[in-house]
Amino acid sequence: MCWWGVNRTDRLYALVEELRSVSPRTRSAAWLARRFEVSVRTVERDLGALREGGVPIWAEPGRTGGYGLDRNRTLPPLAFTVDEALAVSVALRSAERSPFALAAASAARKVRADLPADVRMAEEQVAARLHRVGEDPPSPHGHDALRAVADRRVVRLRYVNAGGEASSREVEPLSLLQGPAGWYLVGWCRLRQAVRGFLLTRVESLEVLAERATNRDGLLAGELDRIGARPLRE
Repeated sequence: MCWWGVNRTDRLYALVEELRSVSPRTRSAAWLARRFEVSVRTVERDLGALREGGVPIWAEPGRTGGYGLDRNRTLPPLAFTVDEALAVSVALRSAERSPFALAAASAARKVRADLPADVRMAEEQVAARLHRVGEDPPSPHGHDALRAVADRRVVRLRYVNAGGEASSREVEPLSLLQGPAGWYLVGWCRLRQAVRGFLLTRVESLEVLAERATNRDGLLAGELDRIGARPLRE
């Protein structure tokens, strides 16, 4: 393929796929520059932009070094049908007030950028017909709560209950639960010595600690079964 005149977006995608194809080996900036018919400086600028955008590209220093991609932390291009593309894009829009808001917004931009013009127009028309009733303010601590659950890290939070009383807690995160009032962080509360749910919109501050949480999945399963919660993967 002749890369002369190819736009930068296409080149960025091609750079990622080139590095993915040879992973775990690397490609030098000079090799990539020859491959894509641009200067070494342009390649390095493109790779820097990809890394800033969250693509797990790493650099190997030295004369024989180069750039590599962790293929286990990225997905190859997916071939969506029109209906699948619409479903994914609209679903990502609906996550804007969830703990996944930051990642969902980034993913939605990537999905919409790759949609054909007619599919993108259809997606925008469908999204314009989605509505929400009532106030459901997003929590500024949703992303940290998600990270704590994923990494099994203890959190220290300041929480205000329904009666307006504030308290400080150390909590061992177990799960995130979506309920009628919004998203909850479910965990073992060291203050109450029991499983408790903390509505994220009532969390005033949340600090993820270095301490690993104890595995209490057995307790979680019993509690979720008691309230009739279903895993999203169903």
